[in-house]
Amino acid sequence: MDIRIDRPPVGGRIKAIPSKSQAHRLLICAALADGGAYIECGGTSDDILATAGCLESLGARVYHDGDGFEVGPIPVQAIKGMVTQNCFESGSTLRFMLPVCCALGAGAEFILNGRLGERPMDPLLKQLASHGCEISGFTGNLICSGQLESGVFELPGDVSSQFISGLLMALPLLDGDSVINISGRIESGPYINMTLDALDIFGVRIKRESSRYSISGGQRFRSPGKISVEGDWSNAAFWLCAGAIGAGKAGVNAIGAGSVSAGAGKTDTDSAGVICTGLNPDSTQGDKAVTRLLEQFGAKVICGLDYAAVAPSDLHGIRIDAGDIPDLVPALSVVAAVADGETEIYNAGRLRVKESDRLAAVSETLRALGADIEETGDGLIIRGKSLRGGKSLRGGKSLRGGKVTSYGDHRIAMMAAIASTVCEEPVLITGAEAVNKSYPGFFDDFADLGGKVTRLR
Repeated sequence: MDIRIDRPPVGGRIKAIPSKSQAHRLLICAALADGGAYIECGGTSDDILATAGCLESLGARVYHDGDGFEVGPIPVQAIKGMVTQNCFESGSTLRFMLPVCCALGAGAEFILNGRLGERPMDPLLKQLASHGCEISGFTGNLICSGQLESGVFELPGDVSSQFISGLLMALPLLDGDSVINISGRIESGPYINMTLDALDIFGVRIKRESSRYSISGGQRFRSPGKISVEGDWSNAAFWLCAGAIGAGKAGVNAIGAGSVSAGAGKTDTDSAGVICTGLNPDSTQGDKAVTRLLEQFGAKVICGLDYAAVAPSDLHGIRIDAGDIPDLVPALSVVAAVADGETEIYNAGRLRVKESDRLAAVSETLRALGADIEETGDGLIIRGKSLRGGKSLRGGKSLRGGKVTSYGDHRIAMMAAIASTVCEEPVLITGAEAVNKSYPGFFDDFADLGGKVTRLR
């Protein structure tokens, strides 16, 4: 699908979609529980459906009724033969379901699509193989068999937090006690905290001491009955960044008075350009840091009990450590492209092994639209074409516009769409269907905020 944007969003109010990261975890915990559970999750996506499908192949009942998932537990004693785990392009599905299958003693063939087979797996595979499992594979497939054994697991902290999360969900199922020792700096640590929160909801206790996790074996996952998936800060970040770079004031009175700024003091809600509701300010999602970073850029930010609102102001370049927030890099790069001065994004090397080489894709896409941007070994240098005072030499638009590709990456497609806010000319995005991975309704919501979107094919 190709998308042409002839008019950018003018701003207003939008509801955050459910958190994909939390949905993965809650679905798996529910399928491992001692009884049925209902997970409120109004929206879904290709990645969430991949996890649901893998759970179904193990015998769980997973039904999405439009408002949420009804989940019946996996009948562990009934698992026989080789099961198929089609992960499509979901890294979370693969890295969570592989150790879970091993802990259940289920032989499984994992089908990997797109760049998923190229993403790092060796540290996790070696630990599974050294604890009783057999791992083999060939292009597009990964096969596991055998019974995972408890013990001491050693993992690096700087490759993928999903290795740790997958083991944290799997090891409580074993009879014996286990320990996970993490070496080096733990990156994307907030995602591990999300896993611990999900386990806690289902009555599973993990003891953490610095970089060591102690897991008692023989624990039971106990269904809470009903649980809601909170709003997704990662995808909401695109709307909030659109507010920072100039999406207008439409609908901003909907919040009302009494809102508290994410920084110092209070701010009039009428100054807000985009309001995103359904967000938990106390979430363990690391990407809620977007409000703090937008304030550092100079944007006006308001946060309330269940929303965040952002309005444009004079923006200036900052330094961003992306170690814990890699998914924010595309959206924040657009803000940096129109901020006064230079922005450095560093500690983002893992973005090279996402759905695309995301550092290269961000750089090439924004450069094609007219930005001044270059790659470093582990990040980006962006020299902003300032919108200071809301004006530039080209009537308030700092980027050119033009034709770009999604690189098959949902976050690149959404980044290009948000960049249209500051482009002189229309933006044409090829391969825009990539948004289905996490946010199938993205372009519908874009139009609801006033953007003019044409689907060309």
